[in-house]
Amino acid sequence: MKLTRLFSAAALATAVALPAGAETWDMPTPYPDATFHTVNISEFASDVSEATDGGLEITVHSAGSLFKHPEISKAVRSGQVPIGEFFLSLLANDNAVFGADSLPFLATSYDDAQKLWDAQKDVITKLLDEQGLMPLYAVPWPPQGLYTTKEINTVEDLAGLKFRTYNATLEEFANLAGAAPTQVEVPDIPQAFSTGRVEAMITSPSTGANSQAWDFLSHYTDIQAWIPKNIVVVNKRSFQRLDEETQQAVLDAAAEAETRGWEMSKKETDDQTAVLKENGITIVEPSEELMTGLREIGAQMLENWKEEAGDDGAALLDAYQQ
Repeated sequence: MKLTRLFSAAALATAVALPAGAETWDMPTPYPDATFHTVNISEFASDVSEATDGGLEITVHSAGSLFKHPEISKAVRSGQVPIGEFFLSLLANDNAVFGADSLPFLATSYDDAQKLWDAQKDVITKLLDEQGLMPLYAVPWPPQGLYTTKEINTVEDLAGLKFRTYNATLEEFANLAGAAPTQVEVPDIPQAFSTGRVEAMITSPSTGANSQAWDFLSHYTDIQAWIPKNIVVVNKRSFQRLDEETQQAVLDAAAEAETRGWEMSKKETDDQTAVLKENGITIVEPSEELMTGLREIGAQMLENWKEEAGDDGAALLDAYQQ
């Protein structure tokens, strides 16, 4: 009897704490709490809660703690969770258009990255709709640089190196550079380098600093290869079950998160590159010979991508290049 009363009291306390009809969404994300994407998502969740007076609470599960990165899009699509964040080009195996922002040297400045997203958005929305998903917002990473355990002056210097990959586009890049692609997710980077499983990677200053790359490698070459994006998507059925006022609150918070996230990314580029330097990593301006070789790889990858992306890809490129 006493135990029953305790449970009744706990249930009553919960009912009092939550608004009538309140809903909680679990949101898996791939990156640790300190990553600016996760910080931005936490603010997004807080904005939704505030705008709905607690009617919709989004619980953020960071660092792949609920679902591993490659599983997040599938989990949202299947309705296991209503919302999630993932690296957009992870879906490139479904359709090459998803990987446009990871094509080397197609868009290497934030202005170009914004223009590419504007060109990409309608096609992405259509493709996600076919999967029962709806995009809420997308935020770029800083321009991607080359991390290595030695100085790299030419593409030939990459030959044979065990190269960290995380999607089909980067695997193709590694192969064309003569490196050996190895799939490694962000949380596993330090161990992969420390055990010799990988010797090189292309990623952002953010990931390098958050992984404390100075503990296991020595050089960062600022090649500014591409500016990829993370995307936050919602399961369409879950979204449609919300009342109109709550739907609008989610959309408004998402619009703010996208604007805020792009500004955070720009600041992150300078801040985290400085962190790498302060901790002893050698920051290298790439040689012209290296950049020439990398751009040749990028041009070849673009031609391959055009064949795979078909009419949607052609429409996207036309819109981007206008």
